Amino acid sequence: MTTEKPVRTSSQNGVLFGVGAYLCWGFFPLYWPLLDPASALEVLAHRFIWSMVFVLVAVTAMQRWRPFIAIARDRRLMVLLTFAAITIAFNWGGFIYGVTSGHVVETSLGYFINPLVTVLLGVFVLKETLRPIQWAAVGVGALAVLVLAIDYGRPPWIALLVAFSFATYGFLKKKADLPSLEGLGMETLILTPVAIGYLLVLGFTDHLTFGSAGPGNVMLLIGTGVVTAIPLLLFNGAATRLSLTTIGLLQYLGPFIQFVLGLTIFGEDMTSARWVGFLLVWAALVIFTTDGLMNRRRALRRTGETAPAC
Repeated sequence: MTTEKPVRTSSQNGVLFGVGAYLCWGFFPLYWPLLDPASALEVLAHRFIWSMVFVLVAVTAMQRWRPFIAIARDRRLMVLLTFAAITIAFNWGGFIYGVTSGHVVETSLGYFINPLVTVLLGVFVLKETLRPIQWAAVGVGALAVLVLAIDYGRPPWIALLVAFSFATYGFLKKKADLPSLEGLGMETLILTPVAIGYLLVLGFTDHLTFGSAGPGNVMLLIGTGVVTAIPLLLFNGAATRLSLTTIGLLQYLGPFIQFVLGLTIFGEDMTSARWVGFLLVWAALVIFTTDGLMNRRRALRRTGETAPAC
């Protein structure tokens, strides 16, 4: 009785942190259009710079400079984080472009199919073996992408960019095995010189928005660091308190909110074929998630353990 309550409280806090993180990510499409007239690339550059500033302030406040410097001295980690920084740049850039160019629904598709892409990455990179039901889920997901490609008249490349970049980023982060704060700080620090250089080029060619579109635009561009770091810190709090199963279920909250925003707030069209494509994606996720839950329960029964509530 004395140990159950703290565990339950920790789990409840984890759910709150997780829901908070995915709510932030879900409502992200509402923020980036506010940065107009800044281009997607300028916004991306500011996001790296101000995220780096915010995280380094947090590292200072939390007295985490010693492990942060230790990362910089580890050649293997720096190589992994350099590739992680490049892949997250593609992910952030694809997302920003998608939500500022009228493709919020397609952008949400990227995060819906991300779990299936992650599975494929495990097969082709880590040589993992899939169960037949998992292959069925991947096949249904591939059919969905084909249906959407035919309807769009092109591959849903924004969704594919978002999905493949985020899956690759997750793989590299798993290899690095670092706390979110230090990892994000080093990733943004690595590409910050590139971001500053790009902004200088914009300034010299009179295409820089920062400082020329009013103080509100300046504050919103600086705010990209805050809106990037806060959900990540919330997610880190959830990840340390919840099972991977619960985290896996919560991850669909973000793209679902983005999908609803695309239909309601941004008024994007959904043809019959697109509904079919999305229904196929959701069917694939139901198959994939249900199989994962059942397999986990079977594994717990074999070891004599009980599945936790969260």
